[in-house]
Formats: sequence, structure tokens, C-alpha cells
Amino acid sequence: MKYSRSDTLLYERTLLIIDPINPLLLLASVLCKILSSLILLPTIGALFILFTKSTSGKYQSSKYVALFISLANFLLSLYLWHVFDKNSVDFQFVENREWLSGFINYKVGIDGISILFIILTTFITPLCIISVNNSVKNRLRDFLIAILIMESFMIGVFCALDLVVFYLFFEAGLIPMFLIIGIWGGERRVYSAFKFFLYTLLGSVLMLIAIISIYWISGTTDVEKLYEIGIGEQYQKLLWLAFFSSFAVKTPMWPVHTCLPDAHVEAPTAGSVLLAAILLKMAGYGFIRFSLGLFPSASEVFTPLIYALSIIAIIFTSLIALMQEDMKKLIAYSSVAHMGFVTLGIFTIQQQGIEGSIIQMISHGLVSAALFLCVGVVYDRMHSRLINTYGGIVSIIPKYSILFMLFTLAALGLPGTSGFVGEFLILMGAFKDNFLVAVIASLGVIIGAAYMLWLYKRVIFGKLINNDLKKMIDLNRSESIILTSLAIPTLFFGFYPDPLINTIEVSISDLIETYNFRLASKI
Repeated sequence: MKYSRSDTLLYERTLLIIDPINPLLLLASVLCKILSSLILLPTIGALFILFTKSTSGKYQSSKYVALFISLANFLLSLYLWHVFDKNSVDFQFVENREWLSGFINYKVGIDGISILFIILTTFITPLCIISVNNSVKNRLRDFLIAILIMESFMIGVFCALDLVVFYLFFEAGLIPMFLIIGIWGGERRVYSAFKFFLYTLLGSVLMLIAIISIYWISGTTDVEKLYEIGIGEQYQKLLWLAFFSSFAVKTPMWPVHTCLPDAHVEAPTAGSVLLAAILLKMAGYGFIRFSLGLFPSASEVFTPLIYALSIIAIIFTSLIALMQEDMKKLIAYSSVAHMGFVTLGIFTIQQQGIEGSIIQMISHGLVSAALFLCVGVVYDRMHSRLINTYGGIVSIIPKYSILFMLFTLAALGLPGTSGFVGEFLILMGAFKDNFLVAVIASLGVIIGAAYMLWLYKRVIFGKLINNDLKKMIDLNRSESIILTSLAIPTLFFGFYPDPLINTIEVSISDLIETYNFRLASKI
């Protein structure tokens, strides 16, 4: 027997009256609000930092508060993963409150797909906060506030079960990232910030129009209700294209990828980490949740388009990466290529393909974050991102060289690293759906190995020509903690990906089953 939300609330209140100190009831009460806690806790921390005077001129106390809040949120997300029912296809920990009467509800919930992205977000954020020791020299408190607020928005994206709520969180994340690039970025920070903002906003305007259209067609923006009733086939193509315009820029897909390298180059290290590790994943998540979930017929029609753009992204941007002299730009183009694999795997509509895409996004979040942090380490010492500045530093900073090698190998998909698991599953799914596409995509793996090994060889090995490099010191304590924290899950999930696969397996199976059913029903 199924109970309504009102019945459940009445039952809970009755039990509380009978036994108000029952610890299990108190725990259940906390769990009912756990998603809102995850979303709001970083913002509360940001407000605390904003209205609290620091005891030192460098705002060190603000950093400790931000770190404490972010670590608490990470532990809360791990607990959420622990109590999450991996065998259920339903959304869990759902909160549904009326916001705008008769129009919008604040509705959040998670399934096996969204919970991994939440954990990735809460894991990366404290590492970014630790990394500000060397990369941010001025207005540290404001920088920390921007990071914490951004964490709230990113978690909100992965929890949202209402299209309007999703849109608000999705677009709100632009504001702190715009400020991070525009205030704390490099020499061309203003240009890069405005380019990133305008590219993303342009695509998102079309998505907003699509959301309004969906409300006009179906009378609701509730994602669960839309899954149940479906959207008429006659509307799906235009709506799919509108959502695609936003997700394609955020991914980013070729040919609207040009804002990403500029943003990465000018952003501070922590900004580049957040951009590569999490913001790009919001688009991949959107493709799975909305493009496949709401518009199956249109997704089937436009799959050849996605395949073509993905192949171009994998091959073309990999070749561009081979030509780069700036380390951050090379890693930025490699991100475009890796996200090409992600979009390819998603639209195979195969269990292995979609599982591989999600694992690839998690892996890329870890590895790309680590690579940008590795660049930040040498940049803080030499104030140069150019590859030809370096060479022969393996004997000077051996610990750095070992960790940089690990992340380089993970980026090219070496077996035993998380990068291999994702790419392997994606290619398996692609071979099942389209043999030719899979073969061409496999070439991208070879080119990816070429530019990553070329980068490592030129930076780490060779002759020590630049005498200034002899003054470099190896990883300090905070840098070692950050890079080691990223190396552990990279290796762990490379050898043992079962925790990830077990979490997403049921949700993806249900997604594919619903997708095929609606195609057969022409809905």
C-alpha cells in the first residue's frame, strides 16, 4: 500500500506525540531535511564569514571556518551515500514545499545518478579551500565566500526535481564563477569572464523559454510528474534543441568550446579546479536527467548529431592540445576531448555506455582537478605556465614528479586508474550501438596519450637548461595533502569501481527501460 505525503506527515507527528524522545524518530526527522542541509550549509558558512571580522589581516580565521564548513558538508554527503538505498529506482530523501503558489515547488531529491556528483562536489570544495594558501594573495575572505556559495548552487543542481529550481541553481553558479575569474584571474581576466558568462547565458535563455513552454504544455515543471505523463512527440525536438543549447556550452561541445580554454587560463587555480571538476559535469548530468528522461524521441533523432560533435571534439581538440605551449590551455583542451567521450557514452543508450560516462565524469573531476593543481604548484614557484620554461625538474622535485606522473597516466586512461574504467565502458557501449563511431573514438585515446606524455616529458624530463628551476622546492604540506587526497580515489576506483557501479546501476537500468518504453509508445 502506498501512502500520500500528508498521511506520512500525520503518522510521524502522532509518533512524536507518543514518544517525543525516540532517537530513531529524531534521526528520521534529520534525514528528511538532509538535502536542504547539504545545499544551505555552505551558504550559511559564507554568511558567517561575511559578517564576522577576521582576527588577522590575512583572514586566516575565515579560511579555517570555510574549511570546517566544507569538510562537514563532505562528511554529511558520505553519510547520505551510506544510508542511500542502492536497490531503489525511486528518488530518495525527497523534499517538496510550495514556493510560488500554483506554479513552482521547491522540490529536491536524489537517485543513484545524482548522489555521486554531490559527493564529488563536496570532496573537491575543501581541497580548493586548502589550495588558496599560495594562489590567492588578496581579498581572501571574499574568495572563500564565492567558493562556498558556488558549492551550494552546484549541489542544488544535482538535487533539483523541479525544472525552474534546476534552472535557478544552474544559472546562479555563473555568478560566483564570473567573479572568481574576473577579480582573481590573470591579465585578460575581464575578457575571459565576460566571454564565459555571455556564452553560457545565451544558451540558457533558450532553456528558460523551453521550461516555460513545458509548463504551458503539461501544466507542471515537476520532474517526477513529467516522467510519468511524458511530453508530446510533436514538441520534443524544439524543446530538446533548447536544452541542448545550454548543455552544449556548459559541457563544452565543439564548436562552442572556445570560452573554456580562455576561462581556464585566466582563472586562479581553485577556479580552474571547480570549473573542470564540477561545472562541466552539470551539463553531462543535464543530458542524462532531461535530454534522455524527458525527450526520448528527440534524443533518438539527434543521436547522430551528438555522435558527430563528440567525435570532432575527441579528435579535433586532441590535435589542438598537441599544439599548445601553455600547460593550462593544454589541460583545458583535454577536458573538451574527455567530455566528448562523455556525451558519446550517454547517447549510446547502453548500460555500459551511460555507466562509463558517469564514471568518466567522476574520474575527470578528480584527475583534471589534480592536473590543474599540479600546474598551480609550479606556477606559484616560477610564475610561468609555458611548457618551455621547465624541463629536467625530476631530480629537483621528485615527489611532485611522481604524483604528476600518476595523474598524467590517469588522464590518458592507463589500466589501474579510474580514467581507464570510464573510457573502457564508454567504448564498449559505443561498439554495441555504432561500430564505426567506436573505432574513430578509439583513435582519440591514442592522441590523448600522445599529448599527455608529450607534456610530461617536456616538463619533467630532459636537460635542466633554466637555472632558476634549481631554486624550486618540492611539495609543501598542504600541496601533498591535496594531491594525495586526489591520488587515492583515482587509484582505488581504478582497481575497484564496484562502489560507483553499484550506486548507479539500478537508476541507469530504469532510465534505459523507461526510454525504450516511451520510444515504443511514441511518447
